[in-house]
Amino acid sequence: MEQQLRFKNLYGENLAGTLHLPDEPAQNGVVLGHCFTCTRHTTILRRLAQDLAMAGFITLRFDLSGNGQSEGEFTQSTYSKQITEMQTATDLVVSNGAEWIGMAGHSMGGLISFLAAAQTAAVNAVCAIGSRLSGMRATYFLSGTQRDILENTGEVTFTSRGRFLTLTNDFFAEADRLNPSDLLKSFPKPLMMVHGDQDEIVPVQEAYKAQALSDNGMELVVVEGADHMFSREDHRDRVSALVVDWFKKQIN
Repeated sequence: MEQQLRFKNLYGENLAGTLHLPDEPAQNGVVLGHCFTCTRHTTILRRLAQDLAMAGFITLRFDLSGNGQSEGEFTQSTYSKQITEMQTATDLVVSNGAEWIGMAGHSMGGLISFLAAAQTAAVNAVCAIGSRLSGMRATYFLSGTQRDILENTGEVTFTSRGRFLTLTNDFFAEADRLNPSDLLKSFPKPLMMVHGDQDEIVPVQEAYKAQALSDNGMELVVVEGADHMFSREDHRDRVSALVVDWFKKQIN
């Protein structure tokens, strides 16, 4: 069963979410985070949420503020704000009966899940899908001209998925202060990465770097032929099965 809902972040903005409930009462839950400039409705997240619910997990996918149907200005996006929104989403899943919580996310959503889990005692395990955990490259999508504009004006406008969007220097400055590669060396919770070997946005080499940095036995599965969005149905089938099975192992 799916429920469309609204819940407030710490800034009083309403976030839009879809809660997937298993057919039977459940004590395990997963919070899903979406990719940069995306929404909760990406095909990979919809498929994963449905399969998790069928496997007995209370599952929430939601739009980060400034994206999709959620309130808030995209211009005010920061990693710290998104981390708090993942934590608020966790509280919502707990309020629906979950005693064990996993986090998973695609691309930037996987990075946010990883960072949020490190700060959230209630989260037991994390899965990052097509994510960059080996180090921050927040300006990688900007052209040289756009980087100059950011440096000179403190903000930059770009287009993504048909939207004209603006980010301020606060977003990029905070990213520069984050060091997920150091966190990998001491991350105390079970961690899995799933990556396509044809990922054109985050090269698969970044996943191998993250695995090499991890001192806690991070599991990495590379899906042959898969691109960044896992646009082929058979690749989404593979990813979803891997993630669901891995979360099931963590609670047993």
